[in-house]
Amino acid sequence: MENNFDINNLVRENVKQMKPYSSARDEFEDFDTAEMIFLDANENPFENGVNRYPDPQQMSVKEVLAKQKFVKTNQILLGNGSDEVLDLLFRAFCEPKKDNVITLPPTYGMYSVLANINAVENKEVLLSDDFQPQIEKIMEAVNENTKIIFLCSPNNPTGNSFSDESVAYLLQNFKGLVVIDEAYIDFSKKDSWSNELDEYPNLIITQTLSKAYGLAGIRLGICYASTEVISVLNKIKPPYNVNELSQKRALERLKDKDKIKAEIDSIIKQREELLKVLLDIKFVEKIYPTEANFILVKVDDANKRYDELIAKGIVIRNRTTQPLCDNCLRFTVGTEKENMKLIEVLKQL
Repeated sequence: MENNFDINNLVRENVKQMKPYSSARDEFEDFDTAEMIFLDANENPFENGVNRYPDPQQMSVKEVLAKQKFVKTNQILLGNGSDEVLDLLFRAFCEPKKDNVITLPPTYGMYSVLANINAVENKEVLLSDDFQPQIEKIMEAVNENTKIIFLCSPNNPTGNSFSDESVAYLLQNFKGLVVIDEAYIDFSKKDSWSNELDEYPNLIITQTLSKAYGLAGIRLGICYASTEVISVLNKIKPPYNVNELSQKRALERLKDKDKIKAEIDSIIKQREELLKVLLDIKFVEKIYPTEANFILVKVDDANKRYDELIAKGIVIRNRTTQPLCDNCLRFTVGTEKENMKLIEVLKQL
């Protein structure tokens, strides 16, 4: 649905005017390179598998993702983790000391950090008591300098997904960019909003290989957006932002769909088992609904219980300082063995 969105109204003026850095590998991308001799990039010529610069556009990885996600390769940007993707969005669209973004606490803390780094005002609009976007308050906070609204769905640290109606309303009525952070989408029954890319030109989806795909160590984040948005981000991204080892490891993992599905199914099964047991823990006061690979729990004394678990060798996340999360702990779903140990310790406290 059109909402009179025009990307030219959002891109920073200096970004509009700039010419992207042309790396050595960009200059012959339309040629067959199989028999070429590379004397252009000042690389070490002795082959060891990583002596050459990586593909700056990561096309092999993008082609697999495009097929799996039913999008076009030119609707994908890859980054050094989702954090780089999010930072690029600030740098491309938000004028320092002028523009603002809107975030919905409690939520992923890097949105605020990146806003501060980029000297962009972060307008915080709290979620409702049931952790849903308060649409009227969000729209009241919007002004002519609001460039981006960040939605984390399923949300971290709460675990719940936002209603489709709320997301659709923002996409249809906000003239800026709506970024949906879907780091945990693989653990949810909801479909990804990437299915709606062609419907909403202001829609941006970020995902990651760090969670369901088990590749946190390679730092590979994904952005799905219109070709126009991706084109802008490509202008400012570092030329070789995803290294060769990360690209190869990502390709191997993405092609192992059966193993990925089995691991996701196992995590969801363990999540449901953990939810049942937590109901019987005496100091647990509330368990929040979750569609992620973690569970947010309200307890009698979060600081005390956190310290007790640490003393038993179990590391969780204390979220009691976050808005609407007083005395809340966040448990990541582990392996069956790890969860059994957690349960055993919880019952002893």
